[in-house]
Formats: sequence, structure tokens, C-alpha cells
Amino acid sequence: MASMLNSLRSIVQEVNAARDLHKALGIIVTRVKQAMHTQVCSVYLRDPAGDYVLMATDGLKTEAVGQVRLARNEGLVGRVVAREEPVNLEDAESHPSYQYFPETGEERFSSFLGVPIIHHRQVLGVLVVQQIERRRFDEGDEAFLVTMSAQLAGVIAHAEATGTMVAVGKAAAQAKFAGVSGAAGIAIGEAVVVAPLADLKSVPYQRCDDIEAEIAFFQRCLMAVRQDIKGLGEQLEERLNREERALFDAYLAMLDDASLGGEVIAKIKEGTCAPYAWSEVILEHENTFASMSDAYLRERATDVRDLGRRVLAYLQESNQHCKIYPDQTILIGDDLTASMLGEVPEDKLVGLVSVQGSGNSHVAILARAMGIPTVMGAVDLPYTRMDGRPVIVDGYKGAVYSDPGPQMLKHYRAIAQEEEELVKGLEALKDLPCETLDKYRLPLWVNTGLMTDVVRSLERGAEGVGLYRTEVPFLLRDRFPSEEEQRTIYREQLEAFAPHTVTMRTLDIGGDKALPYFPIHEDNPFLGWRGIRVTLDHPEIFLAQIRAMMKASSGLDNLRILLPMISAVHELEEAKALIYRAYHELLEEGFAVKLPPIGVMIEVPAAVYQARELAARVDFLSVGSNDLTQYLLAVDRNNARVADLYQAFHPAVLRALQQVVLDGHTQGVSVGICGELAGDPGAAVILMAMGYDVLSMNATNLPKVKSVIRAVNLEQAEALLDDVMRLSDAGEVRSRIDQTLREAGVTRVVRPLEEGD
Repeated sequence: MASMLNSLRSIVQEVNAARDLHKALGIIVTRVKQAMHTQVCSVYLRDPAGDYVLMATDGLKTEAVGQVRLARNEGLVGRVVAREEPVNLEDAESHPSYQYFPETGEERFSSFLGVPIIHHRQVLGVLVVQQIERRRFDEGDEAFLVTMSAQLAGVIAHAEATGTMVAVGKAAAQAKFAGVSGAAGIAIGEAVVVAPLADLKSVPYQRCDDIEAEIAFFQRCLMAVRQDIKGLGEQLEERLNREERALFDAYLAMLDDASLGGEVIAKIKEGTCAPYAWSEVILEHENTFASMSDAYLRERATDVRDLGRRVLAYLQESNQHCKIYPDQTILIGDDLTASMLGEVPEDKLVGLVSVQGSGNSHVAILARAMGIPTVMGAVDLPYTRMDGRPVIVDGYKGAVYSDPGPQMLKHYRAIAQEEEELVKGLEALKDLPCETLDKYRLPLWVNTGLMTDVVRSLERGAEGVGLYRTEVPFLLRDRFPSEEEQRTIYREQLEAFAPHTVTMRTLDIGGDKALPYFPIHEDNPFLGWRGIRVTLDHPEIFLAQIRAMMKASSGLDNLRILLPMISAVHELEEAKALIYRAYHELLEEGFAVKLPPIGVMIEVPAAVYQARELAARVDFLSVGSNDLTQYLLAVDRNNARVADLYQAFHPAVLRALQQVVLDGHTQGVSVGICGELAGDPGAAVILMAMGYDVLSMNATNLPKVKSVIRAVNLEQAEALLDDVMRLSDAGEVRSRIDQTLREAGVTRVVRPLEEGD
């Protein structure tokens, strides 16, 4: 078993280092056959028609590759697909599902073990081993093959997007990748891949047109690194012994044309750009060393990686000035940063895709402020192979489409055009009140975090700020902002919206919002040290922020303070004590400040069940529906793999939302909601019927919500609420809302908040 585990690790390393599907499949069939001591290993993959085609084999006739295909339930391979579990047979021919394909030459093999290759609940293929002797493969064999298929699943998903699964000469197939919404909207354009310098695994694949010039460029970079290493060796000569100095000689030897340099030049001659060719060669060598059994040789993988980064830094830096951005640039990277956005001319940047990160990442916050459709957390996207390819970014669903076909392009162009016309049509609503046909008034406020949000918010008729995220100015700095710096920032917001109310949430860090200068490392950050828990543990941070807020509001008096992540009454009491302390300190110091209204954010289940007690101690409640949904359903809202389980219209969520309003109103306090749900027109109708006093949303959605509220009456909304509260499924709730609004003659003004958004 130990040797099989070692084999598995070794195979996985080799497969992950392979840069295309055919190489990966070749490695798998050869190495699995060796590890399991069988005569045959084969891989069958699903093609666009839904059949399962023999794509690689070691043991069957190679001419059968690409020729043998089976439908679901056809043959033993089809049986594995239909059952979605392993099929283990000692005598395959005697099984009723057995089907003979003479072109494979498989009639000699009796034993059969096939396991499904599953990715995101889809059977992408089947991994098969066969043997001449009759043998029922044991549990260890089966476990090994199942583990191997799980590793292969990700490789295939990546290959589907890069087009390496289709025949040479054919266009790459359209593929979809799930992420999470960073900023709403649709973007259609050309991918430009950006990567941090000297990251060997993030180098985008590019072709080179002038091979001789590329080779000369590569050799100049090698020469520069040779000079660096020689200089480094000379500097350290006095401090190193002979063995340690030998490492520098080894580096220089590796750079020789007959060694690494020669392999890279061979790849450049095939038409690959120097940075990608170099990274491919280095990763292959690093993997070879890392999989060796000898400890000394394994350590050499680190040396290869170090050398690789040194050369890559030169290759990329020299290429930086040559970067050309197309008119419709969609920026793609492993972990996009604000500085990467800044490199692109403003008039050319239409969309963003980040493999890492969440809807609350700094880049996502900036993207929303700039109105750039964005998808975060697209973990399966093979971004290094995306450069220059056509891409669609669906910032509503959190989806990315590579190489979209004509129908897909037509569909999304229609949505983009509809959006453009819609925005123009809704401009007339700016100065009209948000009220129903029977004159029920519902204030619409906005969620903000940057000064750039202010103009857009006021242009769209915002009546106040339901959530000002004070952590944004903290995220934009490399240290905690001083009390005076905070006062200046808060004053700008308060003045911009005066006399309207501005609700400032105290610092809400932790979870997926970490400050680079105040790192919080936890195994489960969403259930850890975040929100009010951090600031109560650091009263010096909390007091400085409260003082800055109160001083900023002096003379305007339009401030409300909102406390995040409250889960118990004692936390509220401790926070209030600090607020009163800051207030009295400022009075003693001679500042003419007033004590602002204090509110609690209802975003954890405990607060739902203590809403009455909390409401009795504050001036208002505000529901954070994003986190509340996440905690009620035990689903990380920033995890694309479970995005379909994050259901904003889940009956449990709706019941919790209704309970909070009822309990808050018994204590005579205002109850608002500031999560993404408030910005969905259909949901807004339900929330209004529940009795929410204020809806706060992204400025982009405000006109859309207003147009729907103005097209219904309160009685209709209350009847719809009674209807949906009896339903037991989120999908049914969404459908019933859409149906009712259509029957009422309301045109859908925005794509619905689909489950998982």
C-alpha cells in the first residue's frame, strides 16, 4: 500500500506538470498500468455529443484511439457512466453489458476495473484497467484508481476550456467556468492574462512570430542571469566553503545551451514564446527532482525553482513594455491586484476575472465602484492558456465563457444591449419617489465604500446610505489610518449625502477581508475572529474610529453607527459602553458632537433569535442578508464549488427575514436590509411586504428596484408574500415571484438573482 501511495504522489506530480491533456493522459495510462501491474490502462472521455470515446491507452491497439465510442449505458464503460460508481469484474465477457470492439484487440483480457471520472457531478470519462488472467481487483486497487480518477477530473475540466480536447485544426470548444459575482454586468471581449513577475506556474501561453528574435532575446536574458550569478558567487566567496560555492557553478552549468537552455530553444523553434517555454522546461525538471526517492536529489528541486525564477524575471520584465491591450480587454489573472487594473487604459478595460478571491476582495470592491463586470473565484479556469482568446464575463451569475459560439455571443450581446437601453430608460426615475401604485412609500438607500460610489449613488436618486463599509479605506492603505485621516474620509461621505442619513458600519475585517498589515490566519475564518470580535479585543482601534465618525458628523448630524457580527447582548453592551466613552471624551475635549443613533447588524442566526432583545437596546436594526444566508445554510458564499447551494430565496432565509422585522417592530425600531437581496427587484417586493422600512443596495440596482416598486401596489405584494411563505423550495419561490410580477404586467428590468448568485 505504501508503494502504491508513493506511486500515486509521483503520478499526480507528473500529471500536474503536463501542459496539455494528451501528455497528461499518456502519463496516466502508462504509469497506472505500471503501478497496478496490469496489462492495460485506458481512458475514455465524453465528447460534445455525449458519447464516451477512447482517448488514450497503454495495452490496447493504438489505432483504436479516437475510433471507439460508447453511449451512456452501452458496454461496460457505459455501465460505469450510468452507475456513477466502479465496476469490478473477474470475467468481463460473461457480463451482459460486455461489448466487443475488434479494433481494440481486447478479447484477450478477462479482468476489468472501470471507475468514473467525475467533476462537479458530471461524468467526464472513465478510467479502465484490464488483465489477461482472471482476477477480481482488490479494495486497494479500486481505491487507488478512484483516487487517480479524482486527480484526472480537474485536468480534463481545464483541457475542455483550452481546446486541447478537440482535434487539431478545429476551433476550441465553448466552455463555461463557475465563479462568484464580483460586480454585476456583462462583458464581451478578448482575454489578457496578467501574472506577478517570476511566478513559474502563472506564465500565460503565447505564440511567437519571429523565432530567431525570440531565441536571441532568450539568450540575452540567460547572459544577464549568468552575470548575476557570477557576481553573487564572487560577493559570497569569502563566506562560503567549497561545497557551497559549487552550487553557483551548478547554476551556471544548467544555463548552458546543452542543458536547460537547449531544451527551451527547441520549444521556441516550435513557435512557443520564451517565457512560457522556459517555465515549461523548469517545471518539468523541478517535478523530476521532487519525485526522486533520494533526499539529496529531491532538495535540488528547490535549486531548479530558484534558478527558474531568476531567469523568468528577466524574460517577463523585458516583455512588459511590449504589452498591448485590445479595445475590449478582459483582464484575467490568478489573483488580480489594484495595480494590475491600473496598468490598463481606462477606456479599454471592460471586464475582470480572478481565479482567487471573493466578492469582498479589494479588486471586487474597486470593480463595483468602477462599474466593471467581474467574476471572482473562477478556480477551474486554466487562465495561463486564455491569453488572446474571446471571453464572456457574466457578472450576474458569476460565470466565465471561453471561446463562445455564435448563439452564446448573440444571447449575451442582446442582454448587454438591453442593459444599455434599460439604463437610459430608467434615468427618468431619478427624481421620482419610490412608492407603490397605492402610494406606499419605501425609501431606497445605497451601499457604498469609496468616494467614486457617491456620484453614481446621487445620480440614481439615493435617499441615504444604508451601509458605508469603513473597512475599504483601511484596505487601501499599508497601515491603520490615523483618527484624523479617518475623520477626513468620513466627513467627505457625510457631506456628500447631507442632509440624508449615512449609516457607517464599524470596522468589519476577518473572514475573507484581511488587512495586509493586520493578518488574521485561521482554519475557519468565517467562524472566527471577525467583525465586532476584533474591535472589542482592540478597543484602541474601535475608539479611534468612533471618535473620527462623531467628529466628522459635527454640524451635519446625519451619522448612524452600525455594529457588525453581533451574536450576543453582552457584545452590544460592551460596544455601546465604548461608544459612550468616546462621546464623553469628545465633549470633555470641547468638540460639539451629538450621540448618533446606534444599530445592530443582524447577520448570524443567534442575532435572529435575539432580535427582540437587541432591538430593545438600539435605535435600529439592519439585516446583512449575504452573511445571514451563508450562516443559515452553512454555505460559503464565496466558494464557487458550492455556489448552487447558496440560495437567497431558501424558505429558511425568508422565515428568518420575516421574524427579524416582526421582532424589531415590537420594540418600535426601524428595520432595514443591506444585503444583495435588497437589490433584486423581485426580492424587493417581498421585503417591502414583510415590512422592511428601508432597502439598501448597490447604486446600479437602485433604478431597477424603484421601477418595479412603482409598478405594483402593496396589497399585491402582501398577497405574493403569503403565497411564497407557504412554499418549501427556493426554486419554487423564485418562479412564483417571476410569474406574479409578469401577471401584474411588470416587465423584468434585471436578470433575476438566480440561486447561487
